[in-house]
Amino acid sequence: MSQPLQLDLTTLRLFVAVCETRNFVHAAQRQHLVGSAVSKRMAALEAQVNTPLFVRQRHGVAPTPAGETFLEYARGMLAEAQKAEQAMAAYASGVRGQVRLLATASVMSESLADDIVEFMRLPAHAGIKVDVEERFSPDVARGVREGHATLGITWDTVDLQGLKTTVYRTDHLGMVVPAGHPLSRLRKVDFAQTLAWEQVSLPSTSAVQVLLERAAAQSGHSFQSRAMVSNFEAGLRMARSGLAICVVPLEIFRTSQSTAPLKWIGLKDEWATRKFLLCHRQRDQLSAAAQLLVEHLQASSASTA
Repeated sequence: MSQPLQLDLTTLRLFVAVCETRNFVHAAQRQHLVGSAVSKRMAALEAQVNTPLFVRQRHGVAPTPAGETFLEYARGMLAEAQKAEQAMAAYASGVRGQVRLLATASVMSESLADDIVEFMRLPAHAGIKVDVEERFSPDVARGVREGHATLGITWDTVDLQGLKTTVYRTDHLGMVVPAGHPLSRLRKVDFAQTLAWEQVSLPSTSAVQVLLERAAAQSGHSFQSRAMVSNFEAGLRMARSGLAICVVPLEIFRTSQSTAPLKWIGLKDEWATRKFLLCHRQRDQLSAAAQLLVEHLQASSASTA
Protein backbone atom coordinates (compact mmCIF):
# COMPACT_ATOMS: atom_id res chain seq x y z
CA MET A 1 0.00 0.00 0.00
CA SER A 2 1.48 3.36 -1.07
CA GLN A 3 2.24 6.01 1.51
CA PRO A 4 0.11 9.20 1.40
CA LEU A 5 1.85 12.27 0.01
CA GLN A 6 3.34 14.63 2.56
CA LEU A 7 3.14 17.96 0.73
CA ASP A 8 4.05 21.31 2.25
CA LEU A 9 2.97 24.71 0.97
CA THR A 10 6.52 25.89 0.32
CA THR A 11 7.16 22.98 -2.05
CA LEU A 12 3.85 23.60 -3.82
CA ARG A 13 4.67 27.29 -4.29
CA LEU A 14 8.11 26.42 -5.67
CA PHE A 15 6.62 23.83 -8.04
CA VAL A 16 4.12 26.37 -9.41
CA ALA A 17 6.87 28.97 -9.78
CA VAL A 18 9.04 26.52 -11.76
CA CYS A 19 6.14 25.61 -14.05
CA GLU A 20 5.37 29.27 -14.68
CA THR A 21 8.96 30.42 -15.24
CA ARG A 22 10.22 27.17 -16.89
CA ASN A 23 13.49 27.74 -15.07
CA PHE A 24 14.86 26.74 -11.65
CA VAL A 25 16.95 29.89 -11.28
CA HIS A 26 14.09 32.24 -12.16
CA ALA A 27 11.74 30.38 -9.84
CA ALA A 28 14.33 30.62 -7.07
CA GLN A 29 14.64 34.38 -7.59
CA ARG A 30 10.88 34.73 -7.32
CA GLN A 31 10.92 32.86 -4.00
CA HIS A 32 14.14 34.50 -2.75
CA LEU A 33 16.13 31.25 -2.78
CA VAL A 34 19.16 29.90 -4.65
CA GLY A 35 18.68 27.80 -7.77
CA SER A 36 20.31 24.70 -6.32
CA ALA A 37 17.85 24.67 -3.42
CA VAL A 38 14.91 24.71 -5.80
CA SER A 39 16.44 22.01 -7.97
CA LYS A 40 16.93 19.74 -4.94
CA ARG A 41 13.38 20.42 -3.69
CA MET A 42 11.89 19.51 -7.10
CA ALA A 43 13.98 16.35 -7.30
CA ALA A 44 12.73 15.33 -3.87
CA LEU A 45 9.14 16.04 -4.96
CA GLU A 46 9.54 13.84 -8.03
CA ALA A 47 10.94 11.08 -5.85
CA GLN A 48 8.01 11.41 -3.47
CA VAL A 49 5.36 11.16 -6.22
CA ASN A 50 7.52 8.55 -8.02
CA THR A 51 6.85 10.29 -11.33
CA PRO A 52 8.89 12.69 -13.48
CA LEU A 53 7.29 16.11 -13.28
CA PHE A 54 9.74 17.98 -15.50
CA VAL A 55 11.61 17.46 -18.72
CA ARG A 56 15.08 18.96 -18.38
CA GLN A 57 15.94 21.08 -21.40
CA ARG A 58 19.05 22.99 -22.46
CA HIS A 59 17.84 26.36 -21.17
CA GLY A 60 15.35 25.31 -18.53
CA VAL A 61 12.58 22.81 -17.85
CA ALA A 62 9.07 22.04 -19.02
CA PRO A 63 6.35 20.16 -17.11
CA THR A 64 5.58 16.63 -18.25
CA PRO A 65 1.94 15.58 -18.73
CA ALA A 66 2.05 14.38 -15.13
CA GLY A 67 3.54 17.73 -14.16
CA GLU A 68 0.70 19.59 -15.89
CA THR A 69 -1.82 17.50 -13.96
CA PHE A 70 -0.01 18.06 -10.67
CA LEU A 71 0.14 21.81 -11.43
CA GLU A 72 -3.64 21.98 -11.54
CA TYR A 73 -3.95 20.31 -8.14
CA ALA A 74 -1.12 22.40 -6.67
CA ARG A 75 -2.82 25.65 -7.65
CA GLY A 76 -6.08 24.41 -6.16
CA MET A 77 -4.42 23.43 -2.89
CA LEU A 78 -2.65 26.80 -2.63
CA ALA A 79 -5.92 28.62 -3.29
CA GLU A 80 -7.69 26.66 -0.54
CA ALA A 81 -4.79 27.29 1.83
CA GLN A 82 -5.04 31.02 1.15
CA LYS A 83 -8.76 30.96 1.97
CA ALA A 84 -8.07 29.18 5.25
CA GLU A 85 -5.29 31.65 6.02
CA GLN A 86 -7.61 34.61 5.44
CA ALA A 87 -10.35 33.11 7.57
CA MET A 88 -7.97 32.38 10.43
CA ALA A 89 -6.42 35.83 10.15
CA ALA A 90 -9.89 37.27 10.74
CA TYR A 91 -10.20 35.30 13.96
CA ALA A 92 -6.64 36.07 15.04
CA SER A 93 -7.22 39.81 14.64
CA GLY A 94 -10.48 39.66 16.56
CA VAL A 95 -12.61 40.38 13.46
CA ARG A 96 -15.67 38.47 14.45
CA GLY A 97 -18.91 39.36 16.10
CA GLN A 98 -22.34 40.69 15.30
CA VAL A 99 -23.28 43.95 13.60
CA ARG A 100 -26.83 45.28 13.82
CA LEU A 101 -27.91 47.60 11.02
CA LEU A 102 -31.16 49.57 10.63
CA ALA A 103 -32.30 50.63 7.16
CA THR A 104 -35.30 52.10 5.37
CA ALA A 105 -37.57 50.03 3.14
CA SER A 106 -36.24 51.70 0.00
CA VAL A 107 -32.64 50.77 0.77
CA MET A 108 -33.66 47.24 1.72
CA SER A 109 -35.47 46.81 -1.59
CA GLU A 110 -32.78 48.30 -3.78
CA SER A 111 -29.16 47.42 -3.03
CA LEU A 112 -28.46 46.70 0.62
CA ALA A 113 -29.26 42.98 0.65
CA ASP A 114 -26.89 42.31 -2.26
CA ASP A 115 -24.11 44.38 -0.68
CA ILE A 116 -24.38 42.52 2.64
CA VAL A 117 -24.45 39.11 0.96
CA GLU A 118 -21.27 40.04 -0.90
CA PHE A 119 -19.68 41.16 2.37
CA MET A 120 -20.58 37.97 4.25
CA ARG A 121 -19.34 35.70 1.45
CA LEU A 122 -15.77 36.95 1.85
CA PRO A 123 -13.68 34.30 3.68
CA ALA A 124 -12.20 36.94 5.98
CA HIS A 125 -15.71 37.75 7.24
CA ALA A 126 -16.66 34.17 8.11
CA GLY A 127 -16.92 35.07 11.80
CA ILE A 128 -19.13 38.13 11.29
CA LYS A 129 -22.92 38.05 11.56
CA VAL A 130 -25.00 40.95 10.23
CA ASP A 131 -28.57 41.54 11.42
CA VAL A 132 -30.62 43.97 9.32
CA GLU A 133 -33.92 45.46 10.49
CA GLU A 134 -36.28 47.66 8.49
CA ARG A 135 -37.31 50.96 10.07
CA PHE A 136 -38.78 54.29 8.99
CA SER A 137 -36.14 56.95 8.28
CA PRO A 138 -36.44 58.90 11.58
CA ASP A 139 -36.38 55.64 13.56
CA VAL A 140 -33.15 54.58 11.85
CA ALA A 141 -31.30 57.68 13.03
CA ARG A 142 -32.85 57.47 16.50
CA GLY A 143 -31.95 53.80 16.86
CA VAL A 144 -28.30 54.42 16.01
CA ARG A 145 -28.08 57.53 18.18
CA GLU A 146 -29.54 55.69 21.19
CA GLY A 147 -27.30 52.67 20.70
CA HIS A 148 -29.97 50.17 19.64
CA ALA A 149 -27.99 49.49 16.44
CA THR A 150 -24.40 50.01 15.36
CA LEU A 151 -25.08 51.28 11.83
CA GLY A 152 -27.98 52.84 9.96
CA ILE A 153 -28.84 53.77 6.38
CA THR A 154 -31.47 56.44 5.94
CA TRP A 155 -32.61 59.33 3.80
CA ASP A 156 -30.53 62.50 4.22
CA THR A 157 -33.64 64.58 5.01
CA VAL A 158 -33.89 63.26 8.56
CA ASP A 159 -32.12 64.69 11.61
CA LEU A 160 -28.68 63.04 11.80
CA GLN A 161 -27.17 65.42 14.34
CA GLY A 162 -24.47 63.82 16.45
CA LEU A 163 -23.81 61.00 13.96
CA LYS A 164 -21.03 60.47 11.45
CA THR A 165 -22.35 60.08 7.90
CA THR A 166 -21.15 59.11 4.44
CA VAL A 167 -23.10 58.81 1.18
CA TYR A 168 -24.25 55.25 0.50
CA ARG A 169 -26.56 55.38 -2.56
CA THR A 170 -28.82 57.69 -4.56
CA ASP A 171 -32.20 56.82 -6.07
CA HIS A 172 -34.79 58.58 -8.21
CA LEU A 173 -38.52 58.75 -7.48
CA GLY A 174 -40.93 58.58 -10.38
CA MET A 175 -44.60 58.04 -11.15
CA VAL A 176 -45.70 54.59 -12.31
CA VAL A 177 -48.80 54.45 -14.52
CA PRO A 178 -50.48 51.73 -16.57
CA ALA A 179 -49.96 51.66 -20.32
CA GLY A 180 -52.53 53.91 -21.98
CA HIS A 181 -52.83 56.25 -19.00
CA PRO A 182 -52.98 59.96 -19.99
CA LEU A 183 -49.57 60.47 -18.37
CA SER A 184 -47.91 57.50 -20.09
CA ARG A 185 -46.88 59.55 -23.13
CA LEU A 186 -44.64 61.77 -20.96
CA ARG A 187 -40.99 61.15 -20.06
CA LYS A 188 -41.00 63.55 -17.10
CA VAL A 189 -43.72 65.24 -15.10
CA ASP A 190 -44.15 67.65 -12.20
CA PHE A 191 -45.64 65.88 -9.20
CA ALA A 192 -48.36 68.54 -9.03
CA GLN A 193 -49.59 67.38 -12.46
CA THR A 194 -50.18 63.86 -11.13
CA LEU A 195 -52.51 64.96 -8.33
CA ALA A 196 -55.52 64.95 -10.66
CA TRP A 197 -55.51 61.15 -10.37
CA GLU A 198 -56.00 58.83 -7.41
CA GLN A 199 -52.75 57.39 -6.10
CA VAL A 200 -51.48 54.54 -3.98
CA SER A 201 -50.19 55.79 -0.64
CA LEU A 202 -47.65 54.44 1.81
CA PRO A 203 -48.13 54.46 5.61
CA SER A 204 -48.52 57.99 6.93
CA THR A 205 -45.37 57.64 9.01
CA SER A 206 -43.14 56.76 6.05
CA ALA A 207 -40.73 59.45 4.87
CA VAL A 208 -41.91 59.18 1.26
CA GLN A 209 -45.56 59.64 2.15
CA VAL A 210 -44.78 62.63 4.35
CA LEU A 211 -42.87 64.12 1.41
CA LEU A 212 -45.72 63.53 -1.05
CA GLU A 213 -48.33 64.99 1.28
CA ARG A 214 -46.15 68.06 1.84
CA ALA A 215 -45.50 68.52 -1.88
CA ALA A 216 -49.22 68.25 -2.62
CA ALA A 217 -50.07 70.84 0.02
CA GLN A 218 -47.41 73.24 -1.31
CA SER A 219 -48.91 72.99 -4.79
CA GLY A 220 -52.37 73.84 -3.48
CA HIS A 221 -53.80 70.41 -4.19
CA SER A 222 -54.73 67.42 -2.07
CA PHE A 223 -53.26 63.94 -2.28
CA GLN A 224 -56.05 61.52 -3.30
CA SER A 225 -55.29 58.14 -1.79
CA ARG A 226 -57.14 55.23 -3.40
CA ALA A 227 -55.42 52.55 -1.32
CA MET A 228 -52.59 52.27 1.19
CA VAL A 229 -49.84 49.65 0.92
CA SER A 230 -46.80 48.86 3.04
CA ASN A 231 -44.14 48.79 0.32
CA PHE A 232 -43.33 49.74 -3.27
CA GLU A 233 -43.82 46.23 -4.66
CA ALA A 234 -47.43 46.25 -3.47
CA GLY A 235 -47.83 49.69 -5.02
CA LEU A 236 -46.67 48.32 -8.37
CA ARG A 237 -49.28 45.58 -8.20
CA MET A 238 -51.95 48.18 -7.52
CA ALA A 239 -50.80 50.24 -10.49
CA ARG A 240 -50.74 47.20 -12.74
CA SER A 241 -54.37 46.48 -11.84
CA GLY A 242 -55.29 49.98 -13.00
CA LEU A 243 -56.67 50.89 -9.59
CA ALA A 244 -54.37 53.90 -9.08
CA ILE A 245 -50.98 55.35 -9.98
CA CYS A 246 -48.06 55.30 -7.57
CA VAL A 247 -44.62 56.76 -6.80
CA VAL A 248 -41.77 54.23 -6.98
CA PRO A 249 -37.97 54.62 -7.19
CA LEU A 250 -36.54 53.84 -10.62
CA GLU A 251 -34.03 51.47 -9.00
CA ILE A 252 -36.87 49.30 -7.65
CA PHE A 253 -38.94 49.56 -10.84
CA ARG A 254 -36.04 48.26 -12.94
CA THR A 255 -35.54 45.15 -10.84
CA SER A 256 -39.18 44.35 -10.10
CA GLN A 257 -40.89 41.35 -11.66
CA SER A 258 -44.28 43.07 -11.72
CA THR A 259 -43.77 46.07 -14.03
CA ALA A 260 -45.48 44.91 -17.23
CA PRO A 261 -47.44 46.65 -18.66
CA LEU A 262 -46.41 49.75 -16.68
CA LYS A 263 -44.42 52.87 -17.45
CA TRP A 264 -42.10 54.78 -15.11
CA ILE A 265 -42.14 58.56 -15.55
CA GLY A 266 -39.45 60.66 -13.92
CA LEU A 267 -40.50 63.44 -11.54
CA LYS A 268 -39.05 66.89 -12.30
CA ASP A 269 -39.20 67.95 -8.65
CA GLU A 270 -35.84 68.49 -6.94
CA TRP A 271 -36.80 66.27 -4.00
CA ALA A 272 -37.34 63.30 -6.34
CA THR A 273 -33.58 62.55 -6.33
CA ARG A 274 -32.91 61.05 -2.94
CA LYS A 275 -29.57 60.60 -1.21
CA PHE A 276 -29.14 57.83 1.35
CA LEU A 277 -26.53 58.13 4.07
CA LEU A 278 -24.70 55.50 6.09
CA CYS A 279 -24.65 56.73 9.68
CA HIS A 280 -22.93 55.61 12.86
CA ARG A 281 -21.46 56.95 16.07
CA GLN A 282 -17.79 57.89 16.37
CA ARG A 283 -15.56 55.61 14.27
CA ASP A 284 -13.41 54.67 17.26
CA GLN A 285 -16.55 53.39 18.99
CA LEU A 286 -17.19 50.80 16.26
CA SER A 287 -16.11 47.19 16.62
CA ALA A 288 -13.63 45.78 14.11
CA ALA A 289 -16.49 43.90 12.43
CA ALA A 290 -18.58 47.06 12.10
CA GLN A 291 -15.64 48.99 10.68
CA LEU A 292 -15.14 46.31 8.04
CA LEU A 293 -18.81 46.51 7.06
CA VAL A 294 -18.63 50.32 6.84
CA GLU A 295 -15.60 50.07 4.56
CA HIS A 296 -17.34 47.49 2.37
CA LEU A 297 -20.52 49.55 2.00
CA GLN A 298 -18.49 52.66 1.18
CA ALA A 299 -16.57 50.73 -1.48
CA SER A 300 -19.84 49.38 -2.93
CA SER A 301 -21.19 52.90 -3.15
CA ALA A 302 -18.01 54.17 -4.85
CA SER A 303 -18.12 51.40 -7.44
CA THR A 304 -21.60 52.48 -8.62
CA ALA A 305 -21.02 56.23 -8.49
